[in-house]
Amino acid sequence: MGLPVLLLGWMLLAGVASAEPLRVTAVLDGDTLELEDGRRVRLAGIEAAKPPRSAAPADGRVWPLAEAATRALSDLALGRRVVVHGPAPVDRHGRLLAHLVREDGLWLQSAMLVRGLARVHTRPDARAYAAELLAGEDAARNAGRGMWRSRVYAVRDAGDPEELARDRDGFQLAEGVVLAVSKTGGEAWLDFGADWRSDLTVHIGRAAMREVSRAGIDPLSFEGRRVRVRGWITLRNGPMIEITHPEQIETLEREAVRNAAVAPTPEGEEDWEEDEEE
Repeated sequence: MGLPVLLLGWMLLAGVASAEPLRVTAVLDGDTLELEDGRRVRLAGIEAAKPPRSAAPADGRVWPLAEAATRALSDLALGRRVVVHGPAPVDRHGRLLAHLVREDGLWLQSAMLVRGLARVHTRPDARAYAAELLAGEDAARNAGRGMWRSRVYAVRDAGDPEELARDRDGFQLAEGVVLAVSKTGGEAWLDFGADWRSDLTVHIGRAAMREVSRAGIDPLSFEGRRVRVRGWITLRNGPMIEITHPEQIETLEREAVRNAAVAPTPEGEEDWEEDEEE
């Protein structure tokens, strides 16, 4: 875990030595690009800094981190040959969800994460290398790089339901101590406050519970522990995050060990400081 992005990229590349490298002909934003065969690829497992969904497409507002993410991916990938690694499902927009490794072994996902221009956003069908991706995110966040200097992307306090309610319909990270866990009917609820009717609740439904169990995790083990959870905020008796796969929840006790092994930002890379608008 926490291998430098180039070394891990070579390891991924070694597993697909027969795949044909393809040139990147366009970069659309910080996590989407186009290959010479016409396919569009959404970088699996991450989400780059972007304008919020509520932003008007032509309102004239500037989103410095979104622009920085697009420039960074262009610098890393445009005109370069890459290999599509591992399974590459097609999303609802017709794009491949894939990990991309440059011919020289650089892993694009991890390169964006360690620069602080993307955060980990796994999906049930795009969960590969989550631990390594999280290590890159941790390195950038602990160093205060890029988006981790912005209040827009700051990790939310799981014990502050009013703040979380303001993030309704947004993808967020929240940290806090799980005060209580209940399991019934093949589901589980993690409560971060004394009143489940108003405080943050993390819900693990039946399908997700099967995945959590396969990962060897008992939700009851989260009680009394500090965790970080990521997902979309909805309102249902207070703010709620729905868990669809186990990689959405991290216990933080091992964080120091993971961070110690992560490579620093590559020499010469810019450290983006701009703060996004609300």
